Amino acid sequence: MNQGPNGGGNGQNGASDYDPFDALDYPCRFEIKAMGRSGNRFSAMVQNIVTRHIGEEDLLNSQVRPSRHGNYESITCIIRASNKAQIRAIYADLADCQEVLMTL
Repeated sequence: MNQGPNGGGNGQNGASDYDPFDALDYPCRFEIKAMGRSGNRFSAMVQNIVTRHIGEEDLLNSQVRPSRHGNYESITCIIRASNKAQIRAIYADLADCQEVLMTL
């Protein structure tokens, strides 16, 4: 079962309710990675989603990498995160975007 960025389980069957975002000291540097098909301004779209929640000054860096055959690309956005609600909101908006195939 893929738990994604939400962390631990639901408390059933011995799984804990551990939230990895609670372990961070805010504000902090945080990396968000999204993958999708190449083209159609994928990386710009991901950056727009991310900066909608943080502001352009808190986008510290971004890096785009194509897949081996050029069909897909990943973008890593390094941000200054203020709190876990902000990180969760970014992941939620990325999950709602059809062009985003996967996030880390």
